[in-house]
Amino acid sequence: MAASLSGSPLAADRPLAWVTGAGGLIGSYVVRLAPQQAPHWRVRGWTRDALDLTDYGAVTEAFCRQRPALIVHCAALSQSPACQADPRRAHTLNVSVVEHLAQLAVEVPLVLLSSDLVFDGQKGHYLETDPVGPLSVYGETKVLAEQCVLANPRHLVVRTSLNGGASPKGDRGFNEELRLAWQAGRTLKLFTDEFRSPMFAGVTARALWELVKGRAVGLFHVGGSERLSRWQMGQLVAARWPQLAPRLEPASRRDYRGAPRPPDTSLDCAKAQLRLSFRLPGLTRWLAEHPDEPF
Repeated sequence: MAASLSGSPLAADRPLAWVTGAGGLIGSYVVRLAPQQAPHWRVRGWTRDALDLTDYGAVTEAFCRQRPALIVHCAALSQSPACQADPRRAHTLNVSVVEHLAQLAVEVPLVLLSSDLVFDGQKGHYLETDPVGPLSVYGETKVLAEQCVLANPRHLVVRTSLNGGASPKGDRGFNEELRLAWQAGRTLKLFTDEFRSPMFAGVTARALWELVKGRAVGLFHVGGSERLSRWQMGQLVAARWPQLAPRLEPASRRDYRGAPRPPDTSLDCAKAQLRLSFRLPGLTRWLAEHPDEPF
């Protein structure tokens, strides 16, 4: 699937929006929801197979030929262990690609999807004005990408937290990672003392489109309104899949021996909430209200 176009006979008269990372979780929802949330845009969703964003010549040629009036950049190397294992690749995909897109989009809006992992997790309930302090290579690359994008006053950075939902390949959402582990018969140990602001990716996509429609620029936090531990998230997802007989055990960050992990990167989203037409839900409430949504 090289592209998705929100179609109508008059689609060619509408401005074109590029969405990168359309094969990922949030990017796929951004494209999927465009006909309802952004009907005034023609939306082209780029997958990695359709356009290699590290092929700067090909990206430049496509940009000059198609002249998008908006770029929503969701593509990234987003799995923190992969970034830790290969910092050079992480920098290329998460920073250099963004720098090139920002150079192309000097005169048009560019939206960067960023992460709560730019913080060290010592505070929680982070505001946009709080200083960053990433503990991981992934977080470091996101800080650099944010700085590049925010240098242009036309541009927008949206930080989000863990997102769940149904991705095209079935393995990008945190809920999908849990489900795949249970399908393989694994018992998961989940931290009771590590907190995030989890969100359904479709809600993130809707908020993103509303911020674009409202011509928001600068930095915004968009996450779930409920601060949850990894253990609590696992219990919510397990309740959704009793047929898998999910096995999970409580654990503590104190016993973890891997790369540093921030204890609490929950987000304060009051600034974005003022710009949105709907309330950002907590994950518990959202799951209860959408029992038939894939999660």
